[in-house]
Amino acid sequence: MNIYLIRHTLPKVAPGICYGHADVDVADTFEDELKKLQPKLSHVIQPLLISSPLRRCLKLANEVAKYSETFAVQTDERLMELNFGDWELRNWHDIPQGIVAEWSDEHIRQAPPNGESYVQLHTRAKHFFEELSVRKDIEHVLVFTHAGVIRALVSELSGMPLTAAASIAVDYGSVTHISVEHGITQLGLINA
Repeated sequence: MNIYLIRHTLPKVAPGICYGHADVDVADTFEDELKKLQPKLSHVIQPLLISSPLRRCLKLANEVAKYSETFAVQTDERLMELNFGDWELRNWHDIPQGIVAEWSDEHIRQAPPNGESYVQLHTRAKHFFEELSVRKDIEHVLVFTHAGVIRALVSELSGMPLTAAASIAVDYGSVTHISVEHGITQLGLINA
């Protein structure tokens, strides 16, 4: 099985705004970014498409479905970005910096108020991947998700500690490839 983790395109959100679970739309550059993504996936034939239910992923998944001969996109909430709780859609500078600094130091285990920790995101992403990777009925899967989920899975599969996951580059519209064959999981291209 070939699993392609695809980060959504640039979101339509002002710089400095905290967003994770917030359902922000894609930027006006969406069509251009889609054209750049298409060649990266042109070799994938009749894939299963699974997306975060957030608009910035689902819109991309639905557009890719049109040219991949797959017309149904499944959604899975485990693919959503980190829930920043009370900080969603607030400017980072408007959140008391002492609280942000404390969270930044311990974001792996500590959640923003009414949000989730990175360990919680990692756990749900890992459960999603474990369920998907044992399926025998599919050859190719396109997973439309967010940087936090991709970093969590790459760190899990590479044995990297979660504390270092933020150092993994995951650009908008990038593809990360994972292959699963005979119970062996291998990371391929990251951030292609």
